[in-house]
This record gives sequence, C-alpha cells and structure tokens, in this order.
Amino acid sequence: MNNRQSTTSATAISSRPPHSRAHTLSRRFSALSTAEQGNDDPVDPAEQAVADEIDEIKRYEDFTTIDWVQDAAREQQRRKLRRQERAGFFEREGRLGWRRKAWEAYDAAQGWIVVTLIGSAIGVNAAFLNIITEWLSDIKRGYCTTAFYLNESFCCWGAEDGCAEWHHWSGFWPLNYLLYILFSMLFAFASARLVKSYAPYAAGSGISEIKCIIAGFVMKGFLGFRTLVIKSIGLPLAIASGLSVGKEGPSVHYAVCTGNVISRFFVKYRRNAAKTREILSACAAAGVAVAFGSPIGGVLFSLEEMSSYFPLKTMWRSYFCALVATAVLAAMNPFRTGQLVMFTVRYDRSWHFFEVLFYIVIGIFGGVYGAFVITWNLRAQSFRKKYLSKYPILEATILATATAILCYPNMFLRIDMTESMEILFQECEGGHDFDEICDPRNRTSIIFALLIATLLRTFLVIISYGCKVPAGIFVPSMAIGAAFGRMVGILVQALHEAFPGSAFFSACDANQTCITPGTYAFLGAAAALAGIMHITVSVVVIMFELTGALTYILPTMIVVGVTKAVSERLGKGGIADRMIWFNGFPFLDNKEDHSFGVPASTCMTKDPTCLTVSGMSIAAIDALMAQSKFQGFPIVEDLDEKILLGFIGRTELRYALDKAERERMPKRTLCSFKAEHHSSALSEAAPLDLQQFVNATPLTVHPNLPLETTMELFKKLGPRVILVEHRGRLAGLLTVKDCLKYQFQAEALEHPREAGRHGGQEALWQVIRSSATWVADKARNISGGRLRLGDEQANVAVDSEASQPLRQADEGDGHGDVELEDRREVI
Repeated sequence: MNNRQSTTSATAISSRPPHSRAHTLSRRFSALSTAEQGNDDPVDPAEQAVADEIDEIKRYEDFTTIDWVQDAAREQQRRKLRRQERAGFFEREGRLGWRRKAWEAYDAAQGWIVVTLIGSAIGVNAAFLNIITEWLSDIKRGYCTTAFYLNESFCCWGAEDGCAEWHHWSGFWPLNYLLYILFSMLFAFASARLVKSYAPYAAGSGISEIKCIIAGFVMKGFLGFRTLVIKSIGLPLAIASGLSVGKEGPSVHYAVCTGNVISRFFVKYRRNAAKTREILSACAAAGVAVAFGSPIGGVLFSLEEMSSYFPLKTMWRSYFCALVATAVLAAMNPFRTGQLVMFTVRYDRSWHFFEVLFYIVIGIFGGVYGAFVITWNLRAQSFRKKYLSKYPILEATILATATAILCYPNMFLRIDMTESMEILFQECEGGHDFDEICDPRNRTSIIFALLIATLLRTFLVIISYGCKVPAGIFVPSMAIGAAFGRMVGILVQALHEAFPGSAFFSACDANQTCITPGTYAFLGAAAALAGIMHITVSVVVIMFELTGALTYILPTMIVVGVTKAVSERLGKGGIADRMIWFNGFPFLDNKEDHSFGVPASTCMTKDPTCLTVSGMSIAAIDALMAQSKFQGFPIVEDLDEKILLGFIGRTELRYALDKAERERMPKRTLCSFKAEHHSSALSEAAPLDLQQFVNATPLTVHPNLPLETTMELFKKLGPRVILVEHRGRLAGLLTVKDCLKYQFQAEALEHPREAGRHGGQEALWQVIRSSATWVADKARNISGGRLRLGDEQANVAVDSEASQPLRQADEGDGHGDVELEDRREVI
C-alpha cells in the first residue's frame, strides 16, 4: 500500500508548481520510518521518557481504542533503548557479565512467572466461590445441625437420600416455602446493592466487554481490583438467590480481572498493551477451565470466542495458565470428590446408530432455543435500558422473588442448576435416583415436570440475563438443554419399551439397557450451549472433558453441528456478539464476512478537522481542540491543497500544549509540526516544535479501495484511524465507528424494523407502572401512611433519561457515532 502511495504521490508532485515541490518531496522522504531507511540510530532517552508518559496518560483514557500499530512501534523503541542502557553496564572485558545473564533469564521467565501467579490466584478464587455458592444455595432449604457452615452434601457425606443431621427449617412446608422466598430476596438484594454501590461494571457476564477490551477498546475500571472483589462477592449471592443466571460467564470476568490486577505489578506488562492482551487471553481460557474443569476446552474457547488475535505464543501461555488454575482447583478439591465441577459424569455404554435421528432433534432444539432466547433477550434488554435503568436493585429483587415463587413447586427448578444437571446426566443404574425419576411408573409426571422446567427456565433466562447482578448464561442454557434432552431420552426409552421387537430397535441387545436418558440430557446441554454462544469445537471438547466418554464424541459433534447450522440460518452471532452490537461498542468481528460493494470513500468522514504544518498559534490550536471531539488530527501543508504530511493524536497534542503552558510560553507562539532551523540573530521567538509527536507514516488508503478490504485492515492491523488520500491530498479519514455505522445502516435496510413494537413496550411499561402504583397505594393505606413504597418523582422523564446512548469516545464527533437508540428501535 505504501508502494502505491509513493507512485501516486510522484504523479501529484510532477503536476505541482516548482515552489511547492520541495515540501512534498521532503514529506515523502521523512515519511519513511527509521527501519525503512535502513538506519539504526540510537534512541533518545528523553524522547522515550515523553512517549512513556503519554502512554501512561492513554492508559487512563476511558472509552478509547488502542492503536496496535503505534503500540508495536513504541515497544520496539523501548526494547532498543533497554539494550542501549544495559549494554555497557552488563558487559565486562568483552564478555557478558553474570548480572546480564541473570537479568536476561529473569526477563525471559517473567511471562511464565506472571502466568503462574495468575493461574494460582484464579484457582484459589474458583475453589472458594464453589464452596460459598453451594452453602448459600442449600441454606435456603435447611441447615446442618452438626456444623452450620456445612452444606447438605458435606453434612450428609456418604448418604444418598439425605440424613438426620440435615434439617429443613420447618416441618410445615408453607413456612419453608416462605423462607425460601425470603432468602432469595435477601441474596438478590445484597448482590444488586453491592454492584450498584461499589462496582457497576461487576454486573452481567462481562464476556462481550472483554472481547472488545482484548481487541483494543479501553474501559477504565472494568478489569480493576474493585470490580474483581465485588464480582467475587456478588456472584455467589446472585446464584444462590435462585435467579436463572450462571457463574461460568462471570468466571471469565473475574479471571481476566485477576490477570489484569497482577500483571500491573510488572512494568513489562504495564507499559505494553500487546503483552497485556496476551495475558488477558490466557486468563479468559483459565476462567472457562475452572468453571467447567476443562483446561483444553478453555483454551479453545479463548481462541474461538474471545480473542481477535491469537498467535501460537498466546495459545501456549493460555494452556499453561489454564493448567495451573485447574491444578490448583484440583488440589483444593472443593467438593471433596476429586471432581472439578459438580456435574461431572462418566458413561460406560455405547450408542446406537438409530439414535442419530433423535440427536438431530436435540440439535434442532439447540439452534431454535439459541435464536429464540437471543431475540427476546435483546428486546428485554431494550425495555430494561429504556424503562428500568433507574431501578436496578428493585428489579433484581422482584425477579428473584418471582423466580422463587415459580420454581419452588418444580423439583428440577427448586434446586441449584448445577445440581439439577448432575441429576439429569446420571444413568438410572447404580443407585442414582432423585425423586424416583427412573421409576417407569412416574414417567408421565417426570416428562411433564421436565417440560415445565424447560419452558419456565427459558422464560426466566430471557428476563433475568442482563439484570444488574453478576450473571452468566452458560449454565442456565445447559440446564434447559439437559431438561429437554432428558425428556427426549425418556420418550425414546418409553418408545423402545413399547415396541421392543421393532426393526427400528434391532441394534439393541435384549440382555442390556438400550437407551440411556442421561446421555440425551448431556447432549441437550451441549446443544443449548452451542446455540446460545454460536461456538462449536470448544463445546465438544468441554463436554468430552466433563464426561471422559470417547464414545460420545461423534454424537456430540453431530448435535453441535446441527445446532450450528440451525443457528446460522435463524440468526447471526451468539449472545455475546449481539450484546456488543446492542451496546454499540466499536468492535469488528473476525468471524463476519461482508459484501457491501462500495468504496471506502462511501463511509469516510469527509473534510475532517486538519492542522497546518506551520503558522498556527497555541491559542488557535487550543480553540480548535475545544470545538472538536476528534481523537486525532491530520497534518497538511495548507488547508487549500491539503497535501498530507502526517497525523497527531489528541492526547499527544494536549500533552505538548499543557507542557508549553507549564513553561509559560505565550499563547501567540506559533507551532511547527516539522523540523525547522532558526537563526539566533532573529528577534522573533522560535516556534513550538511538535515534530516528535507527529506520526509521519500514518496508514493511508485510496478512496476507491473496497470497504471490505479497509475493514480487514482494521481487523488484522488494529489501527485507530485510517486516512484516505488521493495523489497525496487528504480526502477524509476512517475509523471503526464509521465502518460500523455503514454496516448498521446496510443491515437495517435488509431487515426493516417491525412497526408497533415500540408501542408494545410503552404499553407494557404502563401496566408495570400501574401495578406498582396500586401496590404502593395499598401498602400506604394499610400502614396508615407510615409505609411509602416508591418515589412519585421517579416516574418523571424516565423515557428521556433511560434512553440515552452509551458513551462512545473515538475519532469523530456526533455525526460519526452509532446511536444506541436506533438499535433499540430496530430490536
């Protein structure tokens, strides 16, 4: 691309007047980097110190994007400077001294030291969270008389159907029902209060935001220490409240937070965003590894879902981090069974070819489930952001109360979701029979209970995922798939018993059990997980590591393959990708292929704010920056010709101007963005030299370059901005946000929004508000005015305040934004 630019620029030079040719030629020669010119000049320590100070400022900028091209260039400069500084210090008598050898060994091993510390911390945290979650989930139903801090499984160790040491809160079931509801309300209220008061970023799953952060989007505080603490405390409370949320997604979040906090203690990772990205990718793999007890599956999940850039070194680091985290979790053995997760199971029977037909049915269910939940959850999220954003604690508490009221009567919904999967995965032989689900006489009631559990849990997942507590969607989806799969398995088993001599079942051995309903539950869980996340290989490996059953790899691949095909037919992208789109984050997905058929000039920002190479005063630049929100400015020769000379970032320019102000330079002082020589005899003050802050080799493209190719440059190289020039003249600039805006408009034309949906949301809000007003009035009347629920002023202007779009700070001002409000209307 640089070669093309040089050719076109030569044409532009030959057509220009002689007096302007010198400047352009100097620009073209100066545009060559040090490496391109073949020079190996030493790095100026003072300039490098300024660059490091600017990088430290950028690290604290919120809602901006990292320029990976610039980051890589600066890291090369840091390495070169370190070699210069240490060369004379470490070398003695022409040989390498022992101190340099020791430093090089430490520098080489620093990455492994960091990964080991992070993996150990993640494993310890996961073990404690498992123990606390199980105790809080069981305390809603009873307590242990021998030791109050023991959950039911530890209290009744070795007993299959409970024990005398475990007592329910009362022998009167309505009182137990009421206490169950009260505990659920208390846990949800505590979790939502902690999140709102101390760490709002701890809410939700965090996977979609982490994908953007790994890709280069800066969200200050999202991976901070406070978020880590509140996520670790609020997650067990949210799961124990009974909300249809899981811990696997939040496990990725607290694992990445752990990696970010620990790596900041090492200068090597604090200053280099690319190395931090490697650590975050490895932590995402470790988070999935401890959640499912699947280290290989965690690495594949990070590769398939989380990371937009995943070289071989990152894969090796991810594997080692997942290995350490899983080993620490296994050493702590939180369940005292040798299992890393509660729903680990082993199958010793094979499958039959005729069962593939039913496996396909389960795969179709997984795809339909994923598309249905994603569509309706986004609509619920739209309603929540527009009307319920002012009541996060009340919303979570009411959801937990409603969930407890609806779930307690159903034996599969009353218990924890991981415990229900453990029961549904089990074979009927071997003494495992929860509430006699294996008894043929209870088959009809069990099928009905599983059907109710599937439908009701699906509804609860739709309305619960996204509320302001730590919440994942992996385990709820797997529990729904397991319930549906077990139901299908029981029906197939009943069909076989009704027609044992049918040719369809001729492969069955009369002396052995033919149908194992637990395997259908296992495959249903895999289908639902693949359907909601749109991932394939990592799901197969995770499920294999959970069961250790080599014979069921092929059925799992069949089910996941069918699910993937149905999911792609019904929708685009998993729940994490759709949440990125919904929130308006500047993220280009590598998994998407586009065919717009338009040039880059179609969506570029035309006539951007430019700075001339000389002649502008400090006051003029200050005024220009105050009027514009652009995160960078092209440098041109003059505003008429707009011959492109370089690009300067807003942070660098602001740093230089603030430094000049501290040095009390007059506001009328002129600024120069190129090297100039001034005679000391001149009385005029020398201009402010800003050349060291200018990027003389910005990434540029031709206006007629296809937009798809430009988007590939953003995905693969990761620049913050791409300038569009034609024969050396600036035509415009492109950012990720500009590409996303055009993509959104093109998709909106292909899929026009449905009329009347906004009116339906408004009607639903009026029903909710009327119901809340009625309850508040009744409570006030009964209490004689002493009890007041709600705030009359809270209902005013909810629509206008709740529908403000999420902040997006990148290159461009308002006309370059992708407004979230538009996306809500489409949803």
